[in-house]
Amino acid sequence: MELLKIFRSARHIYFGHFGKPAGTTPVEELSAADLAPGGGIPGDRFKRQVTFFAEETWLRLRRELAPHGNAGPEVFRRNLLVRGADLNALVGQEFELQGLRFRGLEYCKPCFWMDQAFAPGTLDALNAWRAGGLRAAVLTAGRLRAAPVDVRASA
Repeated sequence: MELLKIFRSARHIYFGHFGKPAGTTPVEELSAADLAPGGGIPGDRFKRQVTFFAEETWLRLRRELAPHGNAGPEVFRRNLLVRGADLNALVGQEFELQGLRFRGLEYCKPCFWMDQAFAPGTLDALNAWRAGGLRAAVLTAGRLRAAPVDVRASA
């Protein structure tokens, strides 16, 4: 598994907003993040875990739903954009990324705002593909570093 991007956001913009407008707290991209057991990315709204999202899912959505769009992977509001992992297979499993150990906790269900955040049809596609991401617990301390690549260029 390769780590491409690290994101954090101080507040939820969708959770607890059902039937109301989404919030406006931005997503911040980080080049690195120091993690500790039982915690998330410092300053992120998920204080006790991290969330993973697959680059392959983002690229497939771009091809199938938004070939002329420019929405980046940050709109999915997951912490870690990775390449080369079957995230669903990691639920209930321990795994390693850059020397840090994680335990896959559960599948991340996508929210209904995905059609607005990315493109119409995104929510249905993510549900059909079961590709909303992975929630994971941090088991060991260390620093994660994002790959020095521009994923938008590969889209």
